[in-house]
Amino acid sequence: MVRPRFMHAWMLSGIAVLAASTLLSGSALTQTFNGPRDPGVRGGAPGAGGPLPGLTAGQFAFFDAGKDDFLEAEGVGDGLGPRFNLDGCGGCHAQPATGGTSPAINPQVAVATAFGAKNVVPSFIRPDGPVREARFVENPDGSPDGGVHALFVISGRVDSTGNASTCTAKQEDFEKQVLNKNIIFRIPTPVFGAGLIESIEDGTLVANVASNSFQKSQLGISGRLNRNGNDGRVSRFGWKAQNQSLLLFSGEAYNVEMGITNELFQVERDENPTCQFATVPNDTQLFDTTAGFPALITAIENFANFQRFLNQPTPVTTSFTTKEGKFVSGASISRGRDKFSSVGCALCHTPSLKTSDVATVAALKNKTANLFSDVALHNMGPGLADRVSQGGARGDEFRTAPLWGLGQRIFFLHDGRTDDLIVAIRAHRSAANTVFRASEANKVIDNFDALTDGDTQDLLNFLRSL
Repeated sequence: MVRPRFMHAWMLSGIAVLAASTLLSGSALTQTFNGPRDPGVRGGAPGAGGPLPGLTAGQFAFFDAGKDDFLEAEGVGDGLGPRFNLDGCGGCHAQPATGGTSPAINPQVAVATAFGAKNVVPSFIRPDGPVREARFVENPDGSPDGGVHALFVISGRVDSTGNASTCTAKQEDFEKQVLNKNIIFRIPTPVFGAGLIESIEDGTLVANVASNSFQKSQLGISGRLNRNGNDGRVSRFGWKAQNQSLLLFSGEAYNVEMGITNELFQVERDENPTCQFATVPNDTQLFDTTAGFPALITAIENFANFQRFLNQPTPVTTSFTTKEGKFVSGASISRGRDKFSSVGCALCHTPSLKTSDVATVAALKNKTANLFSDVALHNMGPGLADRVSQGGARGDEFRTAPLWGLGQRIFFLHDGRTDDLIVAIRAHRSAANTVFRASEANKVIDNFDALTDGDTQDLLNFLRSL
C-alpha cells in the first residue's frame, strides 16, 4: 500500500452457469410445494467470528489487527481498481459475523456510484441479493475464458485517498453476456475455521476420500482432491479448491476482487495509464522503515493470519428459534443428524477431520475441525456445472462446500441462486447430457426424497443447527 499498515484479508469466491434466463437476470429460486420447509436463518448469537481458543497473546494481536484490516474500505489512493467488485473484504464476508458470507443487504449496489463513480449496477446484482462476482465462460473467439470480470471501475470516483476523475476505464457490457448466456456467478465463501482446514494433512484428506469405498460406489460417489500442479500438494480453498494456502487465497482475492496488486500478484489487471494512482505493487513489504526489524508485514499476510486464527462456528445442540419465529427442538436436531448420515450426505460432507499433530501453532495442533466437508472435488452434473476449469477442477466439478455455519447463511450454492435449503439440496441432482456426466449426488438425493415429511423436516432442522 502507499501507507504503512499492519493488516488486511480476502474476499470472494464460487458459482455455476445458470440454465434459466431468470437466474441469469438475478431472480432467485423459491420453494413452492407444501410439506417440509426450510425453517430459515437461525436466530440468536452468531456463534462465529471470534478467534481460536488457546491463542497466545501475540497470536491474538495478529488476529485482532488482521480483523481491523479485513474490515477496512480501500480507496483510489490505496490502489483500488481500476476494476473491482467491492472496496473491502468485510462487506462481502459479513453474515452472520466478520469472516462469513453475503449479508442481507448487498453492498455492491451502493459502491457502484460511491464517491461519484459512474457505474451502472448490472441486472444480476440486487439490493436484497447475494454479493456476486462474474466470470465469462468463453472469449469472443470461442476459446475458454473462466476468469473474473470485475463489475465496476473507479472512473469518476473521488474519495478521501485519491481522485480518479481522469480515469478512462469503462465497465464491461455485462448485459450482453447475460443475453448470450456466457456469464456465471460466484458468491463469497465463508472463511470461518480456515486455519483448521489449512492444518489438515494431505494424508488425512486422502484417507478420508478413500474411506467407505463400497458404500460410496453403491451410491455412485467418487470424488478426487484438487492438487497443485507443481508440488502435487492438495489445494483446498475456493469453490473449486483451487488455492493451496491462505496466503495465496488472500493475495489472489486482493488483486481480483479489489484490483489491489501485491507481492504475489504484482501486475495490474487493467494497466490503463490514466487510472494508476498508486505505486505498483500497491501493497508491498516496507523495506525502508525506521521502525526497525522485522518491518511491518503486508496486507495479504495480515489477511491470511486473520483467517488462520479465526475459529470454527459453534453449532446449536439443544434447541433454537429462527429469525422468523419457528421453534426447533433438540430432539429434532438429533434425529436430523442421523438422517443426514443415513441418506448418504455425510459421505461427502464429512462431519469432522483432525488437524496435524505437528502444526507449529498449538491452537491449530491436533484439533477436531467440524467442517462437514471432504474438501474434495465432485462432479455435480449439468444443473450446477459452470463450464469453468480451475486447477485440476473441470467445468462440472466443485469442492464439497463446508457446512459449518450453514444455520445462519442466507444464500446457497456457489452462485447464490436460492435462499431455500430444499431447493439447494435438490439442485444436487442432475441427469447427464451431451456435455456433462450425471451428478454423483443423484442417488443420495433420491434417498432424501424418499424420506417421510417428518424425517425431511428433522434433516433440515439439523442443517440449520450448524
